[in-house]
Amino acid sequence: MIILSARTAPMRRDVHSRRISGCGYIHIWRYCRLKTTHSLILLALVFSGAVLAEDSDRIALHNAGLFDSVIDRVQTGKTVLVNGRIIDAIIDADQPIPAGYRVIDCEGNTLMPGLLDAHTHLNSLEQADRALRTGTTTVRIAGVSAYQDIGLRALARSGRIAGPDIVAGGVYVTPDLGDAILADPRLASLADGVNSDEDLRLVVRVNIDRGVDVIKTRGTERAGLAQTDPRQQVYSQHQLAVVVDEAAKAGIPVMVHAHGDEGARAAVLAGARSIEHGSYLRPETLRLMKERGTFLVPTYITMLEMLEEEYDATLRTRGMYMVSKLEQVIREAYAQGVKLATSADNYYDSMSINRISLEVWHLVRLGVTPFDALQAATVNTAALLMVGDRTGRIAEGYEADLILVPGNPLEDVSAIQDVLLVMSNGQIAVKRIPFGKK
Repeated sequence: MIILSARTAPMRRDVHSRRISGCGYIHIWRYCRLKTTHSLILLALVFSGAVLAEDSDRIALHNAGLFDSVIDRVQTGKTVLVNGRIIDAIIDADQPIPAGYRVIDCEGNTLMPGLLDAHTHLNSLEQADRALRTGTTTVRIAGVSAYQDIGLRALARSGRIAGPDIVAGGVYVTPDLGDAILADPRLASLADGVNSDEDLRLVVRVNIDRGVDVIKTRGTERAGLAQTDPRQQVYSQHQLAVVVDEAAKAGIPVMVHAHGDEGARAAVLAGARSIEHGSYLRPETLRLMKERGTFLVPTYITMLEMLEEEYDATLRTRGMYMVSKLEQVIREAYAQGVKLATSADNYYDSMSINRISLEVWHLVRLGVTPFDALQAATVNTAALLMVGDRTGRIAEGYEADLILVPGNPLEDVSAIQDVLLVMSNGQIAVKRIPFGKK
């Protein structure tokens, strides 16, 4: 029996995070270090809820509609053959299934690629499990305090948890590292701030040495603090260019937090791969993003949280204007052809409904076609995360990152809020069908 500590610290909440941070996870990691590989796998399955194949790692997802995220229609009567982590073949449902496959009847529901989250902060096994259960099979983590994302990535890659797959961001490159300064002893010299060129390069180098896939830095102040103005630029174009340059030495892209236009434009000119939030972007900056291929990750659903009653009156008042501005930005960005990527920007805790499925629903409400909104959550975000050659679509040779949803998501995009089956890296993490008894 595995006994986990239920003791948790008080919840901390702001516009960019809803977090439950507790002492219980310390016991989990100690357990992982001390027990055998077999126990580690068992522990991971407790959290992931993965359903083990009965006799084989070959699974036939039979009798399904198929939205591959490339063609603007749902193909009917398909069977997807999964061999280990990979999609082996896609055949018509009336064709014979090869021997050795465990058959799962999809009952005519629609298979589509797993959803991708371009900006999240999940940092525990429990949060990773919760993300996976929503149908999110790949995430880019936009900053954690102590390289928890590197550990989660290792567990997913080794198959000890079903997923989600992790694009790790490590420690956020920002003027005040806060408690993240404890993540690596080499950061101790930055206790007075991260401002000089050498300071910036040091944080990037430490992140790279720890094995990150992306660097996150700051273009403007936060929106979720009453005493800061999210339009205020933090790092100059020169400073942002230093971060981009140091990251580029290792072939690593840079994502930049920027609500205000000045900070965002500086980031685009410095070579950022994506702008996170973008609440006050002007049409001219969006045109520049289109020209340079810079992605916009609007994190719309997180901004909506500013309107909730529990927030400071200053934030709620600010939020009324910011949400309206961001809606205009999304519409303008879409009209100009700026690449959109989806994000929930939270910790996937139980207190928030921020999920990729809801972000997609809001994109459609704001005028994005269902096809383009679903592409934003699949192939577009996969391209942003530089994993588009292996996930984000359903095709032979791609990773078996799949979800099953009721009906046709191109006709009713809210269907992705009710996933019936989740497969990540060929492992079944959620299986709710069949509903009837034989």
